[in-house]
Parts: sequence; structure tokens; C-alpha cells
Amino acid sequence: MEAVAEGLWGLADYAERRGEVGKAIKCLEAVVQGPTSLLPMVEVKTRLRIATLLLRYSHSVTNAKSHLERSHLLLNSIPSSFDLKFRCSSLLSHCYHLIGAITSQKNILHRALDLASSPPAAASDPVASKLWSCNFYSQLANALIIEGDFRNSVSSLESGYRFASELCYPELEMFFATSILHVHLMQWEDESTVERAVHNCDKAWASIQLDRQQGCLGLLFYNELLHIFYCLRTCDYKGAAEHAERLDNAMKADLQMTQNIRELTRELDALDQRLSQPDLHSRDISALSKKQAQLQEQLKSMTSVNSSGPLEPDQYVNIKQLWGDKLELAPSPMNGEWLPRSAVYALVDLMVVVSGRPKGLFKECSKRIKSGMRIVQDELMKLGITDNIKEVDLQHSAIWMAGVYLMLLMQFLENKVAVDLTRSEFVEAQEALVQMKKWFTRFPTILQACESVIEMLRGQYAHSVGCYSEATFHYIEAAKITESKSMQAMCQIYAAVSYICIGDADSSAQALDLIGPVYRMIDSFVGVREKTCVLFAYGLLLMRQHDLQEARNRLARGLQLTHSHLGNLQLVAQYLTILGSLALALHDTAQAREILRSSLTLAKKLTDIPTQIWVLSVLTALYQELGERGNEMENAEYQRKKVDDLQKRLADAHSSIHHIEIIDKVKLEVQNYHELDAKHALGSSMGVNLDIPESVGLSTPLPASSSRLVELDTGRRGKRKL
Repeated sequence: MEAVAEGLWGLADYAERRGEVGKAIKCLEAVVQGPTSLLPMVEVKTRLRIATLLLRYSHSVTNAKSHLERSHLLLNSIPSSFDLKFRCSSLLSHCYHLIGAITSQKNILHRALDLASSPPAAASDPVASKLWSCNFYSQLANALIIEGDFRNSVSSLESGYRFASELCYPELEMFFATSILHVHLMQWEDESTVERAVHNCDKAWASIQLDRQQGCLGLLFYNELLHIFYCLRTCDYKGAAEHAERLDNAMKADLQMTQNIRELTRELDALDQRLSQPDLHSRDISALSKKQAQLQEQLKSMTSVNSSGPLEPDQYVNIKQLWGDKLELAPSPMNGEWLPRSAVYALVDLMVVVSGRPKGLFKECSKRIKSGMRIVQDELMKLGITDNIKEVDLQHSAIWMAGVYLMLLMQFLENKVAVDLTRSEFVEAQEALVQMKKWFTRFPTILQACESVIEMLRGQYAHSVGCYSEATFHYIEAAKITESKSMQAMCQIYAAVSYICIGDADSSAQALDLIGPVYRMIDSFVGVREKTCVLFAYGLLLMRQHDLQEARNRLARGLQLTHSHLGNLQLVAQYLTILGSLALALHDTAQAREILRSSLTLAKKLTDIPTQIWVLSVLTALYQELGERGNEMENAEYQRKKVDDLQKRLADAHSSIHHIEIIDKVKLEVQNYHELDAKHALGSSMGVNLDIPESVGLSTPLPASSSRLVELDTGRRGKRKL
């Protein structure tokens, strides 16, 4: 029977290399389903291979788990065979992870770690034992993250890092260093700890020789993306842009390599067809064979296939089928993969958008949003997520990957809404926001973190089209839903600005009640995003209270921080406009002219029509005060054109079927399906929890006249300080 098994193993190998996975599995199943009893070792090896194929090429997790549990039981009675025991434990742990059996996963990993550290295993092959320990610590860290145990997760990763250091394996050290950084980014305790993790990654990457770095493409992408997340969290937008550029260049090089490989395989296909022609002259056969050998050598060098002779047909087919599927983070037996190549490409597009949007690079942003959404939608189709599929229809093993792509899709749509609102493309913003709502109602548990973002965007849309009362409702709802202190603060600031725009005494009081708590805790936030926005809102409020000089001081400080750290041109333009208005109110006409011209230039670059009208109204007042009749007339005419343009856009938005749906003072209502299962599957979302800060500008109301911007509160209240 052993000879029959070996023959069927060989047939399975051949079928797999040809890409005929179904045939390979049938060959292996024929071994274990035969009438004759097998030696335990033969059965174990066969079942391990079946499970490996099922996990790699299908969603038959339950079937794979059955084979692995049977193998694990058999291996308990077999002495030694440590490599098989380790391999079985690793695969079984992965199965438990996919079905959400986290307790079972932790148990199998703890037993595997005990075995790897036992004297017999260490004596048998100390290097292999340490490598497998690295594997188990990595999987254990992921399981602990699902349970929210970030401290022990970091401890597990640190244990893996120590083994990698003992093995003098810099690539493996880098894998654990980046994983530790990722956990710290997910559970941000203090900035110094995260900063140390960033420096450890830099040190680990530098320890890898340059020629070997080129073979660590997965680690390169992972490290650069984590650095971007760190830069965005600390509001280092310049640093984020530098890392985004390196990422983009790496992606383009990888895409070019993929294209070159496809072209070579097409040429080889054509050569194979010509060489198969029966009436070919011997001289032509010789020339074509020589050309074929040259192309095969090129293909081998590109794909790192080790072979001294010609490329075998099964190797050639395997390259065509498998190239481009994975970006490995660590070598065997780790086989670590953070995200599929397509998801990483989409993330690179997203990072280009996030770093370019505050600078007003909207043409490139729009291009990348379309590119990223196209990638994501293609992958969702492959996962079977079509128009009628809902969360309840998903297999448990598909939830995590579906969650990755759905979260990416929502991030692209969020950025599209932000770009469209900045450019006063209100109808397009409506459509993107309605898409977000529809996706959320279909996948409410997977996209639970998006609920507060959708409410915030509903508020931003309502504010942009002049529905300030509705805007305050949605901002406050968003603040209630989110657990993020930063998000809560930003929503309170946004709501305060909307209250200020309403303009009555009660609304100003409510604005102050919202701004005060944020202002008092401003130094507790990471970065300066919240500080710049609350200074903007507070400066605006101080203007209402006649305290012009204090308003000027706060706004000048906020502008300096915004310009130095955020680089958000929309917020800079709005700061400049208010400061120009203040300068005019304080009769500093020279400074007012200079500031307002700068603001108008930025607003034009952003195609920000409301801010342009705002600046133009103040400029008109400036020219009136200076008696520059010609400039006043020219400016007023240009302002009228912009007002007419904006009014048309607003009319289109208000007449849209989606307008009431978006601004209506009603919370999103959805039914959560198998919430616990989805949360377990997504709890580890190391690829989902991007924590990308929002950087939409804080728009203020359109002035009815040139005096609107410095109009003071008419209520009889006394001034209130924060």
C-alpha cells in the first residue's frame, strides 16, 4: 500500500504543479479513503498535504480542520517526527483562527511552544525548533489581539524577536519589529513607546544587507505603511508624504516586474505553439529553441526559480498561476503574509490620496481613488460579494478578508466625499455618501467603525450646503457613537462651528460649551490636529464676542501650527480669511490686503468656491474702505459670478433625491447579523484598523454682506472665557 501511496503522491504533485488542484486533492483522498489500513506516518503526511491544499486554494476550512485533527491525534502516538508535529500544529492553529475558535487556537499554540522548547526537540534540530517557535509566537500574538490582550501580544512578539536574534536572522527580526510596531499603533499607550518601536524597525531594516532588502518586498511595503500610519497619527504630514512616495515607487516597480513576467510568459506560449508545428524546418527549430532558452533564463531570474536546466512545463505553469498572489513578510516556516498584493496596492493608492488631499492635489487624488476602488471592487467580486450579498451570507472564513476590502472601500469613499465637498461638487459627494450608507447597512458589524464616520460626513455635507442645524445633529451623533477621543473632539469642534454659523445667542453659547472641554484637554492629544481646529473655532467665537485682539492671537497661533505641521491648504485659507477680516476690522489695511490675496490664491487652487466668495466679500469691504472704486467694482463682479455658480450647485444639491435622506435628523438604523462571529473574525484587523485622521477644513457660512465676518454677537450676555 505504501508504494500505491507514493504513486498517488507523485500524481498529486504533478497535478498541483499544473494548477489542477481538484485532481491533486482527489489523488490524495484516494490514499486515505482506500480499504487497506495505512501506516500512521503515511496517513499523517497525506492528510497534511490535503489540508494544505484545501487551505491554500479553497474555503473548505472545516474539511481541512478534520484532516488536521486526525493527523494531530496520530502524531501524539509517534515519537520524534517533530517537523510534522510542528507543521500540523501550525496549520491547525490557522484553521481555528479562520473559524473563530480562539481558545482552541491558543491551546494548540501553547502545546506546540512547549514541544518546541522540550529537550528532545531542541536536540533534534535546534534551528528548526527556534524557527517554529517564531511561527507559534506570531500566531499567538494575533490570537491575543483578537481578545484585546495587546500587552501579552507584544510580549509574544518580543519572544519571537529574541529567537530571531539568536538565529542571526535579520529578515525575521524585521518581521517581529514591524509586528510589534503595528500592535503599538493599534493600542497607542504613549508616544515614546511607539517612537521606540519605530526606531527599532529602522534599526532592523538597516541591519539587512542592501542586496537582500530587494528580496524583502513584503517587508518593505509593510514597514513603509506602518511608518505612514505613525506619521499621520503624529500629524507629520511631510514625513507621511515621503514614505508614501517611496511606497508608490516600489509599487510601480513591482507592477512593471509583473508586466514583464506576463510579457515573457506570453512570448513563451507563442514559441511553444510554433515549436509544436509538425512541418517546422530544423534550422527554425534550432533558432526558436535558442530563443526559448533565453526567455526561460530571464523568467527564472525574475521569479527566483532555482534550476540549472531548462524550465520544466510544470514550473512554467506554476509561475504563471502563482506570481502576484502574495507579498511574503517572512520566510518558511513563517510564510507570513499581512495582506494580499492587491490590498497592498489599494492601500498605497489610499496613502497617496491621504497625503495629497490636504495639499489640494485633487487631480491625482481622484485618479488614485478610482484606481483603488477598482482594485477593491474586483477583489470583492472574487469573494462573491455582489449587489445582493449581505453580512449574514458570508462564510466565517471569508469575513476577515471581506472586512479588509470593505474598510478600504469605505476609506476611498470617505476621501471622495471630502474632495467633492471641498470642490463644491455637492451632488457627487451625495452619491459617494449614499454608497457608504448602503455598504454599511449591508455589512453593519464588519463596518461598525464606519458608523461614526458616516454621521460625521453627513454633518459635513449638511454644513457645506448651509443646513447648520442638521449638521450639529449629525456631528453630535457621531461623537456619541465613536470611542475615539480624537474623533469625539473633532466632531465637537465641527458642531461648534456649525452652531457659530447659526448665529444667534443660544447657538453661540452651545458652541462655547462644546469648545471648552476640548480646549482644556488639548495637550492630551497626539499631534496638533485637534489643537489647530479648536483654535480656529475659538478664534471665530471670540470674534462674535467683540474680543478681536484675543481672537487674532489665537488664530495666529493656530495658523502657525496648521502651516508648520498639517499643511492643510483649505484650513490655512480659512485661517487667513478670518485673520484678513480681523486685520480689516482693526484697520490694518496693508496686512489685510496681503493676507486676503494669499487666501484667495489658495482657495482658487482648491476650487473651494465658498471660501473664494468669503475672501472676495472681505476684499470688497477692504476696497470700499480704501476708496479703490475700480478694484471694488471688479472684485464685486467676480464675486457675483462665484455666488451664481455656488447657488446653482446648491440648487442642484437641494433638488437631489438624496439630499433629505442625508441631512435628515435620523440616525442610521441597521440590523446586526451574527455580531459576535464577525467581531471575532475582525478583532485582529491589523490590516483594517488604519486610524487615518480626517483633515477636512472647517468651513464657515457664506457672508450676506462684507460685514458678516466681523459681525458681533447681538445677545446681551457677558463674555465667557474658556
